[in-house]
Amino acid sequence: MKGQFICCLLIFPIVMSAQMNAEKESVLQSVESHKAALIELSDQIWAFAETALREHQSSKVLADYAEEQGFRVERGVAGMPTAFIASFGSGKPVIGILGEYDALPGISQKASPVKEPLKEGAAGHGCGHNLFGAASLGAAIAIKELIERGELKGTIRFYGTPAEESVGGKIYMVRDGLFSDLDACIDWHPDAKTKANTQSSQALIDLGVEFYGKAAHAAYDPWNGRSALDAVESFISGVNLYREHIRPTSRLHYIIQSGGDVPNVIPEYAKVWIWARDSKRSIVDELQQRIRKIAAGAALMNEVDYRVSLNAGDHELLVNRTGAYVLHQNLSILGPIEYSASELDFAKRIQSATGKESLGIDGQVQPFEETREHPEGGSTDVGDVSWNVPQISLLVTTAPTGTPWHSWPVVACGGMSIGHKGLVYAAKAMALTMVDLYQDDQILKDMRTEFLEKKGNYQYKAMIPEGPPPMPNQ
Repeated sequence: MKGQFICCLLIFPIVMSAQMNAEKESVLQSVESHKAALIELSDQIWAFAETALREHQSSKVLADYAEEQGFRVERGVAGMPTAFIASFGSGKPVIGILGEYDALPGISQKASPVKEPLKEGAAGHGCGHNLFGAASLGAAIAIKELIERGELKGTIRFYGTPAEESVGGKIYMVRDGLFSDLDACIDWHPDAKTKANTQSSQALIDLGVEFYGKAAHAAYDPWNGRSALDAVESFISGVNLYREHIRPTSRLHYIIQSGGDVPNVIPEYAKVWIWARDSKRSIVDELQQRIRKIAAGAALMNEVDYRVSLNAGDHELLVNRTGAYVLHQNLSILGPIEYSASELDFAKRIQSATGKESLGIDGQVQPFEETREHPEGGSTDVGDVSWNVPQISLLVTTAPTGTPWHSWPVVACGGMSIGHKGLVYAAKAMALTMVDLYQDDQILKDMRTEFLEKKGNYQYKAMIPEGPPPMPNQ
């Protein structure tokens, strides 16, 4: 069965072809008509630069604009004040579209091709999520207008999803069943290339490892102390010895969050924050169990107590090639993103400032790729959505070739015309693709068939702690 289905996937591009029609012309015109407002929304969120679960202004401007456009908006869903759902229409099919808007700490940057913080030490949109949320809402509005005029039937639902970078807001939304009635879901992400994403992501587990010792004077009576910091050093040593025995696809990375206050007091408390990743969730489970054993051993060696806490965890992305190919065909309709001479110069100056080859920026539509067994690095809570509903993912150029991600160059591009062009392009590509989903029920059926076969007997379980999301101190 599996081999037969893969064979079908290899040949369906020959017989499937996205075509322009009146409804597709309409959604392109809609995105153009809302273009100025969408860019303004993106620039507002870029300036707010709010980190995980603090995105109060960012979520508000998006939710307010959705309400102004006639959506029914439910705010504060899944226990997160900055999460919301904007819906329009009724009945089937129900198509979801994801929007993110959280920033990353410490990478504030002006819209400049040289490193120049907007506000020293502040956050910045080094993953382009200011563009993400605005573009997705633009696509949702284009579909809403067709439903409103009776030219499409069904429900469009925009998900305002906070805290992708550290907490995994979508996972809490999944746990609360907020995606359970979707027929399909679509998202996009800023990138250095434009293509239908046919690659998975890395599953991730996020753990806090704490050690509890006994304080003493480090010079007068150190024998009376039990150092939590010694346990941290033993733990880290064990983790680094473990690296020799992990798979090439696995990754381990950590920081020491606490290691004492002053040198002359033996630390009674110390903490490590550690992430483990692999292309398969089952392997991440193995990594987690070994990490827990290393923590227990470190505590035993140093005669201290310990605790390992689950903070969050992402599943790998379950790729849906059927949906991805529909998206790819619509990218072919749109063609490449064109850049001005000043934008190309901006891109090359960024490359020069970051020690990269001056290749400029690539707005071409990339070929439809085979899905590799193991993806490149990176994790996303979109993966958890994809294990619950057939998911289509898009990548759109918003930064120069070779740009280091999660860094100031991406912030810079997200606040000027290079990022704005990617925003508009993404909104159009997703709107075109959703027209196909609403108009051709066979696509949704084929996507569901692939989804169910790939998921198999796996019973999804969210990798998050019990209880509400961990709200930050405001």
